[in-house]
Amino acid sequence: MLAVAPRNAALEIKLRDGLAAPRYSFFMHGTGLTPEILLRAYAEGLFPMAERRDDPALYWVSPERRGIIPLDHFHVPRRLARTIRQGRFTITADRAFSEVMRACAAPAQGRTESWINDEILRLYTALHGGGHAHSIECWQDGDLVGGLYGVRLGGAFFGESMFSRARDASKVALAVLVDGLKRGGFILLDTQFLTAHLARFGAVEVPRAEYLALLQRAISREAIWPFF
Repeated sequence: MLAVAPRNAALEIKLRDGLAAPRYSFFMHGTGLTPEILLRAYAEGLFPMAERRDDPALYWVSPERRGIIPLDHFHVPRRLARTIRQGRFTITADRAFSEVMRACAAPAQGRTESWINDEILRLYTALHGGGHAHSIECWQDGDLVGGLYGVRLGGAFFGESMFSRARDASKVALAVLVDGLKRGGFILLDTQFLTAHLARFGAVEVPRAEYLALLQRAISREAIWPFF
């Protein structure tokens, strides 16, 4: 088991979208983390974040209420469905994982900071090399214009971040991901937190205890990453 602080030691961390979420106060310098520890943490409902892009420290986060997208209730808005049918983007998987991560970490309109620091980049690139982290990319005229990345463990996929440089690009990537997860036998799509943007696609919040029960069922299940 990971050595984490008890719940009454929970603190608050400000997230980039202005929300505050409980976190365990367990602290670890980045040099002590390995991809293996990271996977163990995910299996226990924890994930790491940095407070700022230039801050080398990472914190374990375990929200009291967890965001998930029930795969069978994923909602595709009418306009997005039309965009998908029009085929505006070329979709790939795992072709530009590092580029997707760096794009997610880069400053964007309305957001100058990021929780993705160099240690996050190192750890998740290593997970990708080991087949435990994946990306979906959207291309337009040869340029990477949108995408997302996350971690795979059994029948659970943990969505980490997404970005968009063209209208609807990240939304198309999400729709492609959900379709693939359903085909591959996944049963849990973790979004960490619930935002108004994700709620449009059917995301909901569940209490930590309920999330942990869903998580244990999902990680004990075999699933196939369907994008080759």
